[in-house]
Amino acid sequence: MRRVVVLNPKGGSGKTTLAVNTAGYFAYSGFQTVLMDCDPQGSSTRWLRKRKPNQPPIHGIATFEKDSRTTRSWQLRIPDGTERIVVDTPAAIPAQDLPGYLQDADKIIVPVLPSDIDLHACSRCIADLLLVGKIKREDNRIGVVANRVRKNTLVYQSLMRFLDQLRIPIVATIRDSQNYVRSAELGVSVHEMKSYIVRDDLAQWETLIAWIGGERPSSAGEPALTAMVGRSL
Repeated sequence: MRRVVVLNPKGGSGKTTLAVNTAGYFAYSGFQTVLMDCDPQGSSTRWLRKRKPNQPPIHGIATFEKDSRTTRSWQLRIPDGTERIVVDTPAAIPAQDLPGYLQDADKIIVPVLPSDIDLHACSRCIADLLLVGKIKREDNRIGVVANRVRKNTLVYQSLMRFLDQLRIPIVATIRDSQNYVRSAELGVSVHEMKSYIVRDDLAQWETLIAWIGGERPSSAGEPALTAMVGRSL
């Protein structure tokens, strides 16, 4: 079982978009997947509720919700057979609470937007991961995703220089695409949309999927990311 944590202290960084599309990819690839929504805004949970019964199942856990009819341990249980867990964390996590979110995390994705405010927030986030979370750079557990960017712009070049100084790998560069808006409205991931519509988006996910170890061995008969045929959406 692998656990992927998507984390950024600043809201609006595209954290939930990365979380739901990562979970959607895992489910589409045949993994028994859990999406754990720890953000009180509940965006991941709302996305899950839009999914149709014929779509690859994703088990949702909303940690911020409390149900008096069940015990807390039952509410937060991980189903038997789970292979992939994606955790959508809240914004502005207090430093002392950070280790709890990082427990058992195999990979930690930190999305960052190309703006001065976001660069500063990302720098603080990386520092907290290293100093408070006790994550070692050499473990290759932290990866930065440059989100909603346009290549060949000055702000993109500035972002790349900044990330290079952090000495943390840039595991993907995700463009600003309306396909993510559309997929959120439908309760699907871009991996489940028609392939000819999202071809450019899927290509950008290849390095991220490889980094988090998202592909099944070829012997399992699962399609490679580039060969996926989208659902009829």
